[in-house]
Amino acid sequence: MRKINKLFIMSILASATMMSCSEDSLDPTLAVNKSVETSINTEEDLQGILLGMYNRLTSTQYYGRDIIIYGDSRSDNAFSNGNSGRFVTVSTMAMTETDGQATGTWTQIYEVIASANIVIGAEVTGDETTINHIKGQAYAVRALAHFDALRLYGQQHVQSGGLSALGVPYVTEFKGENLLPARNTVGEVKALMEEDFATALSLMSASLNDPSKQYITTHAVNGLWSRVEIYFGDYQKALTAAAAVVNSNQFSIVPAGDFVASWSTDGAVNSIFELAVNNNDNLGINGLANIYRGNTYGDIQAYDAFANIFDAGDIRGSAEMIDVDGAGNLRNIGKYPSATFDDNISIIRYEEVVLNYAEALQNTGGNGLVFLNSVATNRNALPYATASQANIMLERRKELAFEGFRFDDLARSQMDIPFLDPNQAGPAYGSYNYAFPIPAVETNANSNMVQNFGYSN
Repeated sequence: MRKINKLFIMSILASATMMSCSEDSLDPTLAVNKSVETSINTEEDLQGILLGMYNRLTSTQYYGRDIIIYGDSRSDNAFSNGNSGRFVTVSTMAMTETDGQATGTWTQIYEVIASANIVIGAEVTGDETTINHIKGQAYAVRALAHFDALRLYGQQHVQSGGLSALGVPYVTEFKGENLLPARNTVGEVKALMEEDFATALSLMSASLNDPSKQYITTHAVNGLWSRVEIYFGDYQKALTAAAAVVNSNQFSIVPAGDFVASWSTDGAVNSIFELAVNNNDNLGINGLANIYRGNTYGDIQAYDAFANIFDAGDIRGSAEMIDVDGAGNLRNIGKYPSATFDDNISIIRYEEVVLNYAEALQNTGGNGLVFLNSVATNRNALPYATASQANIMLERRKELAFEGFRFDDLARSQMDIPFLDPNQAGPAYGSYNYAFPIPAVETNANSNMVQNFGYSN
């Protein structure tokens, strides 16, 4: 996305209160409600709504901070020390149905979905190829947003629920006929995400891929699709999607000497899709940089033992990436480093796709060792002797730390959470708190919404 001022976007999509995915919540803004009826007529109008969709992804409650923090603060990587009172209930897995973060992220995800559905459903005039490319991006973002909702609120890892468990509502129309949607099963959500990714690829044109990497591209669609299939262990589909990115020869693994700098470089050689941020359009102290370090917030602290997973010389374990602060706390200092909070937010990097490819190869009769070691050796780490699942998971932990992946990797491996904080053991796999609660505002507003196991309505 181009670096646009939030005031411009807000003039197009002024936020309205959205408390559920019932009728009111399917209307993302009063302004949009009017413009859907009268003002979305051209590809330029459609592009404006698309920009608003991307802007919503950068919200504090979504990729601007919270969903990334959720993945590491519930794992053996990091925890909330409660310095400013943020993420404590998330980190200790002690949320309730009135938890503000469960509510905020649910609301924001469905706002993004609503914006995507406006783009998808709009009938506009202009260049058909360009319009299809715009709509393809919206299909891909709709799939991504439903995946993010599913991995937080779905019951797939509660009591070993699997594909038949309750997932989340898959909303495909803006203010459609079904204004009180029930929850789809996990398997239904998976199938609908796959359908949206396939539709995105059928509509988009590689020749229109934006070189800034701030819009969804055909490569980003395949990369995100591989992420979804790896999560579900559907390795043949993951292999196909990841191979499309690897074989495109459009990206490369950042070498060790450039790794630190890559985190403050927009559109780096390993970036597949990132969200635009600049010093006039950012979340300030409410963003990622400040929650990982600093005296004002600094709530997310790495476990001391985390530093021990790195080989000597591994750039990811160096003082440029993780270091002890003045109070003796181990911190992520290398990712999202800017003191002016203007680092673009990485959504998918090439290294993740390479690791997806290695895992998919290894689980479909191939050998992922070359691809696994291509990441490790570019970090000055020792190469692995085998591409075992344990080694792949270890390398993912090293490479993707503080980017929001670790909890999901533990959950999809059916592992217990080792600890919730330095003094408290975590829950066993299958426990109710492997899923967030459905927000009470949602269950109260939507009579078809079923609360998650272990939480009260």
